[in-house]
Amino acid sequence: MTTTVALANQKGGVAKTTSVASLGAALLEERQRVLLVDLDPQGSLTFSLGIDPEELDVTIAEVLLGKAPAGDAIVTTEEGLDLLPANIALAEAEENLVTRTGREQRLRVALAKIADDYDWILLDCPPALGVLTVGALSAADEVVIPLQAETLSHRGVGQLLDTIHDVRQFINPDLVIRGVLATMYDGRTAHARNVLAAIGDTYDLEVLEPPIPKTIRFAEAPAIGRSILSTARAHKGADAYRAVARVLVGAR
Repeated sequence: MTTTVALANQKGGVAKTTSVASLGAALLEERQRVLLVDLDPQGSLTFSLGIDPEELDVTIAEVLLGKAPAGDAIVTTEEGLDLLPANIALAEAEENLVTRTGREQRLRVALAKIADDYDWILLDCPPALGVLTVGALSAADEVVIPLQAETLSHRGVGQLLDTIHDVRQFINPDLVIRGVLATMYDGRTAHARNVLAAIGDTYDLEVLEPPIPKTIRFAEAPAIGRSILSTARAHKGADAYRAVARVLVGAR
């Protein structure tokens, strides 16, 4: 059975891309078959896993526009992760999708044709609540909300929850909010601990454990084209993502 998880938050800089890459690598270590999907026109996930977005002829853009099947766009990274990559062509594709029939369902339909090849499909959503994010939520079984453990970073969660509610009501009634993933967490500060507690109380959401610690290692990994699980295997940040991956696998 394939589980599709959208990592979504319209706020940028909350480690969505880092979380997709790291959780994907951690799930791979658990002997899971994993596909990562880059839905950001900036192609950050694609670049951070060692693939040059500008050298790609077929990407998720062509898949969403019906010009190519998903299987033709998939590339395999050096770490062994399968990736549906993105580049700037996705920005134009998003504009075109606005007037296309079934725009919210196109990702779901495309992934359904390859889903049997994977145990997990992780969707890296762009920092916006537009067509691409709604399409990801429509295709997903679960949502994980990466959230920096700072006061201002969770002010937009209510807006995201409203979008999830609408998707449930009109498109994907089975969509489940798996929980909030606290990122860039500094447990030494009372502020970070209080924010984490406030998230659960305010929005009645599960907070996935453990929180992901703040470390420069996450910034260093994309420069090498790999995840932190490859560049700093024994680091506490890598271990945190491994622990979260085990939680996800155990909940299936």
